[in-house]
Amino acid sequence: MKSIFAERGFRFYFAGQALSFVGDGLRTLAIPLLVFKLTGSALSLGITYALEFLPFALFGLVGGSLADRLDRRRLMIGCDFVRFAIIGLFALAYWRGFLSLTMLYAGIVLVSATAAVFMGGQASSIPYLLGKQRASQAIAALIAAEQTSNLVTPPLGGLLFSLGGPLPALVVNAFTYLTSQISIALVPTMGPEFPGGLPTLKELVADIRESFRFLTADVAMRTVSLMSLGLNMFGMMATAVFIAFLKREFRASDAQVGLSFGIIAVGSLFGSVLAGSVGRSWPYGLSLCIAYTIDGLIFMPVIWAHDLWVVIGFWSLASIAASFEVTQILGWRMRVIPEDKVGRVFGVARLIALIGVVPGTIGGGYLADHFGVRVPIVVSAVGYLLLASVAFAVPALRNDKR
Repeated sequence: MKSIFAERGFRFYFAGQALSFVGDGLRTLAIPLLVFKLTGSALSLGITYALEFLPFALFGLVGGSLADRLDRRRLMIGCDFVRFAIIGLFALAYWRGFLSLTMLYAGIVLVSATAAVFMGGQASSIPYLLGKQRASQAIAALIAAEQTSNLVTPPLGGLLFSLGGPLPALVVNAFTYLTSQISIALVPTMGPEFPGGLPTLKELVADIRESFRFLTADVAMRTVSLMSLGLNMFGMMATAVFIAFLKREFRASDAQVGLSFGIIAVGSLFGSVLAGSVGRSWPYGLSLCIAYTIDGLIFMPVIWAHDLWVVIGFWSLASIAASFEVTQILGWRMRVIPEDKVGRVFGVARLIALIGVVPGTIGGGYLADHFGVRVPIVVSAVGYLLLASVAFAVPALRNDKR
């Protein structure tokens, strides 16, 4: 099969995505660190993550419909411009001394909403640029780029934060979104073949309804979406308190927190590469069920570990399975969903999967502040493993080989 990078349009597209990933990597470290520094509260961190994911889930419904109808290149450039402007405002406000928690929360919501529309364009563009058969390769390459970025940017961001505060990370973050716009502008076209106008409210509702019908009619797709909801709830319970866990239990510095994110990204990178290399040769359903279980089992030692680097080691190993799962699911969806419905069905699947993030992040922060930061880690690990074992009980998922 011809390499995905033999396509000139995909090369520019990939460069734009990679630059956005660098920006995202800096933002997802700098803003939580800034919030924790301002408040000292794990619950505030949980709210930060909830505000990151909830608008992303809700606006994914609209983003998918827009991406299936409008010129995707212009749509994605517009989204990157909004993200550039908001992060640039954060940097200016911090520099001038008027950045507040309320401003951060409002900006996070806007960045998250535009990111959802951006991702709707991404999901629809890949089959258009490369065809369905190479979609899994493209997804694996993009996730590998994201995790490579996460390998480099958190340690760099943590170092910048410890030396100069959040300002350098925010400035670099804004710059990456600006350069991403340039790269995407160089792609000749990202579809659709015949772009239309903005959908009416009636058309949006019809798109969402049709997408829900498509997803719920496919037992395997419905099961994966519901499993993702539950697993995200338990998984994000630990992720939301990660910074507080390292700082309260191990007295970790900002630089050590950044390095920890980078080490965990090594596992995620390996998982995405593994899925891109062997994912299509392994039966989809069975390999996904096994990955769920391995993910849950490997994370269990974190409950009892009292050494920072032991915690990071097992967290990184679990991230191999998690990244493998995500890559497999995204590539499988692109193969199964008709090309003209990819954006909107992805939006519905993303909404269902990310609903679990909100109670998980807020619940994790609440438990950490009221009962100790290790309690949400225990609840997360046990709940995730129990739920992961349920996947084997659904034959339609276990036996799926599409």
